[in-house]
Amino acid sequence: MRLLPGPLLRRATAGALALAALWAPTGARAAVPPPPAPAPPAAEAQRLPFTERHRATQHGGFVRAANTAISCRTADPGCAGVRDGRAGANDDFDMFYVDVDDDPNTYNSSRAELRLPPGSRVTYARLYWGGNLRVGEQKPAADAGRVLVAEPGGRYKAVRADTVVGHRVGYDADAFQASADVTGLVRDSGSGLYTVAQVDVAKGRSAAGAWGGWTLVAAYENPAEPLRHLALWDGFDTLAQGLGVRLDGRPVAPGASGRVGIVAYDGDRGRTGDSLTFSNGHPDRAPLSDAANPGDDVLNSTISEPGEAPAARVPAYAHTLGYDSDVFDLGPGSLRGGDQAALRLVSHRDAAWAGALFVAVDARK
Repeated sequence: MRLLPGPLLRRATAGALALAALWAPTGARAAVPPPPAPAPPAAEAQRLPFTERHRATQHGGFVRAANTAISCRTADPGCAGVRDGRAGANDDFDMFYVDVDDDPNTYNSSRAELRLPPGSRVTYARLYWGGNLRVGEQKPAADAGRVLVAEPGGRYKAVRADTVVGHRVGYDADAFQASADVTGLVRDSGSGLYTVAQVDVAKGRSAAGAWGGWTLVAAYENPAEPLRHLALWDGFDTLAQGLGVRLDGRPVAPGASGRVGIVAYDGDRGRTGDSLTFSNGHPDRAPLSDAANPGDDVLNSTISEPGEAPAARVPAYAHTLGYDSDVFDLGPGSLRGGDQAALRLVSHRDAAWAGALFVAVDARK
């Protein structure tokens, strides 16, 4: 989206949601389960301050799977080139759902690989999904707190948000993010392609643009890996004032290495002014960037991770047109030792929302 922040806000109620999963037998084809029993109204808040969702110090790290829920129409001029990585923004196109399964009952679906190192055990997993509810159509906000998830080789299960849904009208968009604890499902299922369907995002074209997607973040322990501090924060808010989180009290080894991940919405490729930095009690901040994410445009509609063989995605668009789920490498020696490690994500020009941050960094021995 290319608009400057607008004054529109929407009041919402607050409360909590229950996580519910409708388990079905595994099989080769994902099938939509029967409609679930009526659920309480989705509890919402305009702004969810970022708080620590999960923390651990263990031998291991984080892995994640992610994909978009919507893209430009294949027949649109320029769509193929943009999907391959050329410049473009979601408000340039009539956007339509990504739908990769063979089930006529789902209107969107996409897959991504969760790749756990051999010998790993999942200790925590959380699924995030979100997007814009108002584009050429208006999607019901009541449906935002539910998605369908199929583990590798399995059938769809209905998963409901187990926490307050972030839902805010602003920047001419109707934006939301929901999340749920899926530790049991991921621990039992392990590595492979996960499918997520029915992410409640609107299709069409408007000045705000259509955008949305999902990210599965999993913490794991593995005795063959270094001792690391793991932390996952989440919330839902615009990045107009920037976002900062801290690893206070958890000492980081001098010359430490690790990885940092972000989930964000409606970042436009080529619209500079957004950055991600890491510091550890020193005035200087280390900017995080890589070949896929320039230092002044980290919110550039990418799903990326370090390494020459990234996890598989279906579809695997290089340009997601408004959804970022990126993992950055903290190379050995890039960090000073200390016990005040902090991350800061800033967007000076993009009308963007932040949804989650996570870090796994070597602990002081």
